[in-house]
Amino acid sequence: MTAQPQPVPAHPPASHSLSEAAFRDLYRRLRDGAAVAAGHGRGALDLLTPERVTAAAAEVRCGRTVSLAAPIETRAGPDDPEPASHRMTAPACREETAGHGLAFARDRFAMNVHGDVDSHLDALCHVMFDGELYGGVPADTVTPDGAGALTLDLVRDGIVGRGVLLDVPRLRGVPWLDPGDQVTAEDLVAAETAQRTRVEPGDLLFVRVGHRLRRRRLGAWDVSLARAGLHPAAMRFPAERGVSVLGSDGNSDAAPSAVAEVPFPVHVLAVNALGLHLLDWLDFEELVPVCEQQGRWHFLCVVAPLRLPAATGSPVNPIAVL
Repeated sequence: MTAQPQPVPAHPPASHSLSEAAFRDLYRRLRDGAAVAAGHGRGALDLLTPERVTAAAAEVRCGRTVSLAAPIETRAGPDDPEPASHRMTAPACREETAGHGLAFARDRFAMNVHGDVDSHLDALCHVMFDGELYGGVPADTVTPDGAGALTLDLVRDGIVGRGVLLDVPRLRGVPWLDPGDQVTAEDLVAAETAQRTRVEPGDLLFVRVGHRLRRRRLGAWDVSLARAGLHPAAMRFPAERGVSVLGSDGNSDAAPSAVAEVPFPVHVLAVNALGLHLLDWLDFEELVPVCEQQGRWHFLCVVAPLRLPAATGSPVNPIAVL
């Protein structure tokens, strides 16, 4: 289906707007609270202890595995002007596949990691705010040659823990949230209650807004202008619960932003203030029916980024194990 541009509000609803002063006050409070809980320099991942990993593994019941990533796209679209590229480097012609003896098929892949379509992980060096990274690390540690601190290398051993999916459209009785809609902390608490689950310290929190389903049904649109996501004040929820990772089938930030002066306030609060690794543009449409069938919304989750030591992020394929 051909994508149709979506109407974009001139500004967020008044009830959702947040002044820059209020945002900065929220930022300071979340940052200071995270500093008290900080451990050995891995941000909120320090809350994901070996004991919590062991407990998450013990909850596996049937051994069913489900990918939380969308297929990587190689065609340009309104939300993906610079798509990933994938090309074959061998065989060069059909004749090479018809001969005798050994031959190899080879290919090359390249992508813009922090795009608006492909599933990826944001490292702690991804978000700079007021000249600093998470924990007050100077932003100039990130150079054209790569990042020098808080890089993807922090998660070189992967992220393994208890994942919890909160389905906000399901809570509201709709297939998806419309672009511009914003998820509140109250929504997250209500989703817990409706799904009979609870987000605990060290959990990987996944918030469904229905972006992937809407995109498949109605076509792609320019998400830089309009997308569903979390309201900045909702970040009190993962902070209070001690979440270790935050992921969404959007990029967690709504557009237009609730803070006129800050285009990506949730990224600032999550990565820069709380030290949360973000998982953006995931796909929960295969997971939801499995969770409904099994009557539970938590699972073991395994996230294995690439080994790119100086990188700010990585394509990723998180796996839920139920």
